[in-house]
Amino acid sequence: MMPEVEVKEIREAAARIAPHIHRTPVMTSRTFNRMAGGVETYFKCENLQRGGAFKLRGATNFLLSIPESDVGKGVVAFSSGNHAQAVAIAAGIRGTKATLVMPTDAPKSKVAATQGYGGSIVRYDRLKEDREAIGRRIAEETGATLVPPFDHPWIIAGQGTAALELLEDTPNLDALCVCVGGGGLLSGSSVAAKALRPDIRIFGVEPERANDWSLSMAAGRPVEIPPPDTIADGLRPPKPGKLTFALAQPRIERIVLVTEEEIIETMKFLLLRMKILVEPSGAVSAAALLHGKLPPDVRSAGVILSGGNVDWELLREL
Repeated sequence: MMPEVEVKEIREAAARIAPHIHRTPVMTSRTFNRMAGGVETYFKCENLQRGGAFKLRGATNFLLSIPESDVGKGVVAFSSGNHAQAVAIAAGIRGTKATLVMPTDAPKSKVAATQGYGGSIVRYDRLKEDREAIGRRIAEETGATLVPPFDHPWIIAGQGTAALELLEDTPNLDALCVCVGGGGLLSGSSVAAKALRPDIRIFGVEPERANDWSLSMAAGRPVEIPPPDTIADGLRPPKPGKLTFALAQPRIERIVLVTEEEIIETMKFLLLRMKILVEPSGAVSAAALLHGKLPPDVRSAGVILSGGNVDWELLREL
């Protein structure tokens, strides 16, 4: 059984990864606040993180925690893009090689960036093949360490450092909004936030088309859905992680759902009004505020903009 993740592990992760990541800025927008019904909103800009997403936090913490005896055998990971990039970067930091299992429909920009960071890519069909099985087979054949995308204490502790920083910079928040796919960011953030501010209200946000967390919260256990068709490619895991769900479930108030149109409108606002580029997955949490999905008594909220890696072709199309 995996160990519990507590704020102690998150603080240790923060110290471990500090030399290798950016402490990303917290931004505000008076226009956004007005359009969000007067909610004072504080954006933790992980789209400005190295590798363009929060994923570097967990991947770096994981790679720096691998025993020295195993480092030389390399690492392997499966991802639609941001985790793949993060693992490739972290492998360079630790001085080892990385093999990344990526879907054939992964954003071109994420594939190119992963290769640019030195990663070797193995492609698969997400509708017909099991990415986890492919990753485990490669790990067994090569002796490489498998770096899971979310359901591991080292990953969760690393991701939780984003909320740790946000609450250190803006401690008096009513609520925290976090996008959720597999749940690494949500679970780590909820542990950190509740430790620093026990009365904070935490909301997970996911696309209506990828509502496995919403269904899971209603059922009280992880529920699997068919591969979801959503523009938010980073939020497509069909089922919550066992550990991430166990950590997040008792700490979050509820899961909020947003539409594809609401995600796109939020991306547009962030780009044209705040001058920051955020990918669809990264805009999901902000969409919940912009479109009035939180309870009316929430007056201030922190939002983690999880990433900014988006293909130019997709951006132009939108």
